[in-house]
Formats: sequence, structure tokens, C-alpha cells
Amino acid sequence: CDAPTKIILRMCNAKFWILRNPKIMLCLSFSLILSVRTMESGMKLPTFLVIGVEKSGTTSLYHYLQQHLQVYMSPIKETNFLEKDWSEIDPDTIKRSEDKRIDTFKKYCALFADADAYEAVGEISPNYLFHHQTSAQRILNYVPEAQLIAILRHPVERAFSDYLMHRRDSINVGKVAPLLEQVKHQSNSSFTLRKGFYFEPIRHFINTFGRDRLKIYLYDQLCADPVALVQDMYRYIGVDETFTPDVSYRAQVAQVPKIQSINNVLKTNNPVRAIAASVLKPVLSSELRQKIRTALININSSSKDTVQLSLEERTQLLDLYSDDVKKLQDLIQQDLSAWLK
Repeated sequence: CDAPTKIILRMCNAKFWILRNPKIMLCLSFSLILSVRTMESGMKLPTFLVIGVEKSGTTSLYHYLQQHLQVYMSPIKETNFLEKDWSEIDPDTIKRSEDKRIDTFKKYCALFADADAYEAVGEISPNYLFHHQTSAQRILNYVPEAQLIAILRHPVERAFSDYLMHRRDSINVGKVAPLLEQVKHQSNSSFTLRKGFYFEPIRHFINTFGRDRLKIYLYDQLCADPVALVQDMYRYIGVDETFTPDVSYRAQVAQVPKIQSINNVLKTNNPVRAIAASVLKPVLSSELRQKIRTALININSSSKDTVQLSLEERTQLLDLYSDDVKKLQDLIQQDLSAWLK
């Protein structure tokens, strides 16, 4: 039997049990069909996936991996295809910005049409870890041999960075509560907070794929010595580890708006912006209008260092994540004591 079949058989550890289990048989059949189709077409699908986590340097990491001549990265950084079964999503709930999402296997394969000559093929979708209950099975179905990578950040700092991103990009305007309110009243529903609970997702991926298939890095390691981390990652995905990436590029340097209401006008679709566009469109090119908008955004922005977590916010967040951090530390056998303070 081929590699995807062997993986499923090894995980289940009982051939006869598989044959008597309809769900496992369905998964096995699906994997076989995909394997045959892939071999017949000669297409190359991802040999590695970076599955998480958001606000942990994954955009910078995408560029560092992309520099290596033996590595092909999906032209779309976050495909999110393996996150869930997109065919089950109500089309009426899709935002206009998501109309071009990768929601079919055909679209997913098209991203890697030029990957044949590369040793390693990858994509980075940091929400795979958060949506572990659906993504793990889809990874098994579509790319069962892919090596998995997760980079984890201090959950308090990750939550704060996520919160600042929502402010900076005017995401869900009027609906994003201050972090302290989220801790007190939305700790079970806030994605900003829930994405920092790593233990259960990591355990799920280890149980599903095996410990040797998931490589875990810490964001602090990326900050302290990015070249060493990326070269270790090169080694893990099977390419020349002596290549030295240019790590001077740093993606998404965090900024916060000085005046939130002005930022909302500049970054969301609203009547004020629509009127301004209708007035300027006849006299200014699209490129020049965009430059003016960008300049106004920059004028209204300041470094994230000007905004700090209050002592109460940090204390509440540390208490929220404490138990999860301790369990994760035991699971991955890495010192996470810095995450408890």
C-alpha cells in the first residue's frame, strides 16, 4: 500500500478494526483516491505546514522560508483550506473580502502547480492549530505525510498583540471589548483569548500524527536568534540547512491608532470615506489616492510601545492561562516558566 495508507494503518494499529469501522474506511478510501489523483497528475502538494499560531511571527517566517532556493511556498500565505470543510459554509455568510478564498481542492492544488522542482513545499495557515478539531482530519485526508510546525508565543503577549491588531485594522468596529472586559465576561468566547490556549490543540495534533511529526518552536527563540531557528527549520523540512536567510525583514511591525475614530474612517467602508472617494476620484488616480490614505494612516499611528498592559490586565491574563501553560510545559517538555510571569 502507498504512504498515506500506511500512515492511517499505523495510527489505528489494527487492520481488521479498520475494515470494520465505516468512518476509518471512508477516510482510508478518500486518502487513496487523493493519492492516486496526485500521482497521476504529477502534482506536488505541501510536504510541510506551519499550523500556528497567530501573532507569533508567521508572516516573517513565511518570507524567511521563501528565500531558500529549495523551498516553494504557497503564493497565498494563509490558504486556510485545511481549516474546515468550506462546502458546509453558508455562502450568504461569506464576506466580500473572502470571495477569493481557497475553498476547493482544485484551487488548493493550483497554488502548487509550479512546485515540482522544489525539495520542500509548504504553506502557513496559523489558524490550523486553533481549529484543530477539523483541521487535523483534513490534513490527514489531503496531505497525510506533511511535516507539521508550530511556533508558540507567550499567551498574554499574544492576546495583547491580537487585541492591538484589531484596533489597528479596525476589525469588528464597536464589537471589540477592552481586554480586561474580555477576560471577565468573554473568556470562553473571545477568539483573541481562546487562541492562547495551546495545550489541547497541541495534544490533539500529537495524538493524531505522533510526536515526531510536530516540531514546536517558541516565539522568543525566533526573536533571540532568527537565523538559528530558521536553519533548524530548514533541517527539519529536509533542505540545505547551511543557507543563511536575510532576517532583516520584519513583517507587521505593530502600530496603534492615536485616534481610533479617525482610524475607523480610514480603514473601513463607511459614508465619509465613500464621499471622499467620489470627490477625489475624478481628479486623482487610484495610486495617488491610496498614497494619501496611507500617509493619513501613518500620521494617525504610533508605535505599540506607547500602549502597555496595565498591571491588572496582565495579572488577570496570567491567571487565565496559568493552568494551560503548566500542562503544555509538561506535554512538550520545554521550560515555559517565563510564561507564568
